[in-house]
Amino acid sequence: MRKAILPYGLFLALAAILSAAIPGHAQTAPVTTVVTVLGPKFTPPPAIGKDDLAVYEGKQKREINSWVPAQGDKAALELAIVIDDSDSSDLGIQFNDITSFTKSLPKSTGVAIFYASNGTVQAASQFNTDHDAVVKALRMPLGRGAAYSSIFLSLMDLISRWPVTGARREILLLADGIDRLRGDPFSPDVPSALEKAQKAGIIIHTLFASGVGRFSRNFYRVSLGQSNLAQLADGTGGESFFQGTQTPISFAPFLQQLETALKNQFFLTYATERSKKKGGELRSFRVHSEQRDVEISHASKVLVPGP
Repeated sequence: MRKAILPYGLFLALAAILSAAIPGHAQTAPVTTVVTVLGPKFTPPPAIGKDDLAVYEGKQKREINSWVPAQGDKAALELAIVIDDSDSSDLGIQFNDITSFTKSLPKSTGVAIFYASNGTVQAASQFNTDHDAVVKALRMPLGRGAAYSSIFLSLMDLISRWPVTGARREILLLADGIDRLRGDPFSPDVPSALEKAQKAGIIIHTLFASGVGRFSRNFYRVSLGQSNLAQLADGTGGESFFQGTQTPISFAPFLQQLETALKNQFFLTYATERSKKKGGELRSFRVHSEQRDVEISHASKVLVPGP
């Protein structure tokens, strides 16, 4: 009796199918995200290493491949300062704080200034490590001229046109968070902007600045706007700053806290099961540490590549 010989190509195909079906043999892919680690009340954290951390997707623990400080040759940062052009014109009194903050950033940080209006952003200054030149582009917001637009559409416009360079990409958004175009609550542009930022791996920090018009005097609408800003920051691993329902008299304390956060960031790479979707998918994860006096911030979801 002659034995049936399985063609080699068919053998490889069957082996791949069986391998994927066996637990523990699913195809994996490395994903990298930026994680911020702080001590209590925005103080520098104690030393924390790869062995002090655990990454979970649901109840499934994932293997950490690397944990690299965003320092030295990994310190490059692109920080976009986005100012809502519908903000109150009295924002100008805080420009000294923005100027001091920008000039205090290291040369490894390229800063750009954008003004948001009518669903887009206009660059007042492109990304530049010459911070003295950047701050010369600051100007007063237009106020009423752009009052009936969506700051979230403007954010999506910026993210869509922001090329990947390998540097960290982060946004400092100065706005009241009120969607004057589509309305609150449950503006559809908030989750859309959040999803777009998560897919791009961009961190959004928000600093509340009061807008114009009757909505800015409505406590309910202002509260919804602050909630929108908090959603963006929390979902991308950023910080959300506000002081009551008015523009803070001084931005300096908040910008100092942000500066501390930027100095204590890490690139986390871990292995996870590859997405079955062609374009990949956003997947929830969390980073945990048993170490005391450590506060860990990161995006709520990371983009996992597909086949």
